[in-house]
Amino acid sequence: MTHAATVLERLQRWYLDRCDGDWEHSFGITIETLDNPGWMVTIDLQDTEWQDLCEAREVVKRSDTDWIETEFVGGKFVGAGGAANLNELLELFLRKVT
Repeated sequence: MTHAATVLERLQRWYLDRCDGDWEHSFGITIETLDNPGWMVTIDLQDTEWQDLCEAREVVKRSDTDWIETEFVGGKFVGAGGAANLNELLELFLRKVT
């Protein structure tokens, strides 16, 4: 049976693939909590093949607790979502860059 990589494993692999002894000293991934409650994810794309990716903010609001907002802007992926939407935010990012 083949092990399917989880979203976190895929994100770790994406990050490790960028680490070249230089990139990781200036850029990286930030995952924070929000007080509404929710998550904020910021992923640097500078010095990667996706640094010029620009996509307007996309908002999906299913309920007061089930929502996401994502955009690619200024050489970054910026996403926010409800407390149970972290996996979805990371999956949306990975679909664009892998």
